[in-house]
Amino acid sequence: CASAGAGRMWRRRLLGLGGAGGRWVKSGLCSFNGRSNSSDSRLSVSLALSGAERPREREVVRIQGWIRSVRAQKEFTFLHINDGSSLQSLQVLARPHVDVSNITFGSAVEIWGKLVQSPHKKQNTELIADEVRLIGSCNPVDFPFKIKKRHSLEYIRQFPHLRCKTNVFSSLLRIRSGASAATHSFFMNNGFVHIHTPTITSNDCEGAGELFQVEPASKTAEKCHTHFFDVPSFLTVSGQLHLEVMTGAFTQVYTFGPAFRAENSQTRRHLAEFYMIEAELAFTENLKDIMEVMEQLFKTVTFDILSKYPEDVQLFHKDVAPGQEERVERMLKNPFQMLSYTEAIDILQRSTESFKFEPKWGNDLQTEHEKYLVQHCGDIPVFVINYPYDIKPFYARDNQDGPQHTVAAVDLLVPGIGELCGGSLREERLDLLRSRLKQHGLPDTYQWYEEVHQFGSVPHGGFGMGFERYLQCVLGIENIKDVIPFPRFSHSCIL
Repeated sequence: CASAGAGRMWRRRLLGLGGAGGRWVKSGLCSFNGRSNSSDSRLSVSLALSGAERPREREVVRIQGWIRSVRAQKEFTFLHINDGSSLQSLQVLARPHVDVSNITFGSAVEIWGKLVQSPHKKQNTELIADEVRLIGSCNPVDFPFKIKKRHSLEYIRQFPHLRCKTNVFSSLLRIRSGASAATHSFFMNNGFVHIHTPTITSNDCEGAGELFQVEPASKTAEKCHTHFFDVPSFLTVSGQLHLEVMTGAFTQVYTFGPAFRAENSQTRRHLAEFYMIEAELAFTENLKDIMEVMEQLFKTVTFDILSKYPEDVQLFHKDVAPGQEERVERMLKNPFQMLSYTEAIDILQRSTESFKFEPKWGNDLQTEHEKYLVQHCGDIPVFVINYPYDIKPFYARDNQDGPQHTVAAVDLLVPGIGELCGGSLREERLDLLRSRLKQHGLPDTYQWYEEVHQFGSVPHGGFGMGFERYLQCVLGIENIKDVIPFPRFSHSCIL
């Protein structure tokens, strides 16, 4: 049939077996139009350095990237080229007949040549250039980053449109990409279903009221005096409630995407747009189930990026946060600790530390309290469980205890950051949920949430982890604006 024939044709094109537009990609060598052109094969810098795909003898390869250094000598000119695939650059040797007169630091180039074994101990491979083609020029005088100069994170933060060109930020982006992939792998390997929760929502999951409202920018909509969605709508602060819906049909679900908070703060801890990893588990009645997933997620993703991006991680542990390597090892080797909220308050009250905010039962823990508790536990992450009923959202499960009334909520506190994850068992008992919603004045707003609990609802729970805070924790980066490509915060939305 025609559809079967079309399917075979597209499969052939995708596999590079012929047909217009065919392309195959294998181990960094690319060929187009279904043909292998052995005299002009594109190779990534990381693959060239690894020696894993050694081209045939005298085979010409093509490297595309940006020049990181130019060093002219009497007989040769040495260039270093980087394409973002690794921290290390590939050394290129240009002989006198190869014109490199217009090549400067920062230039975008395309180089043809032959890979040979390098005589230098610090590198296995170098490229003997046959031709160097300038693709995009760069004036090193005007370029804000200077050759052989180590720029601080604070300095490069001024150039969000250019900082990806620096070693430190390109390393961060590779690590971030790898951590993102490892997060998805962790959930997929453990049987979770990935749910795309909406970015635009009509609910405020956190109940804090720090929302960005969504309305059309056109003046026509303004004149109508009506909401585009007929109800007030906002950028999401969390995908949790939508994940809870999904626990009516799936036992394990997760989402990983942007969240937004209109908090008028420019501190090193706050962003208006950030990324959240969130998970929900059905048929669970114990906080330990939630805590186990939190701990395993943290350790699995961290092991993955340490093993796959050792040079990039080492750059931060050596140059940005000395001593961080030992702190990360301690977190990975030891089981996470656990305290009840009541025990945590007792520890804080008995401390000789002078806190800005007095630790008192019934008040939420402040960052200074969280950091102290982690230090008290030997700089090992610690779970704090069973928070006061009155300071947690309506969906947290009532422990029905006394005399100090608590809910089954948990926060994971980590060194240098404080709270990394927050979660709870969710209130599945309809009578208690209705009472709680009425207490908060929300029964009409969350009628749909009540209905979810009327038709085959089960005990469930989940958590959220701030992705940027996770990267800060592992790499030892103090300012959250240095772990996201394009930071958005109050009075700043560049690009």
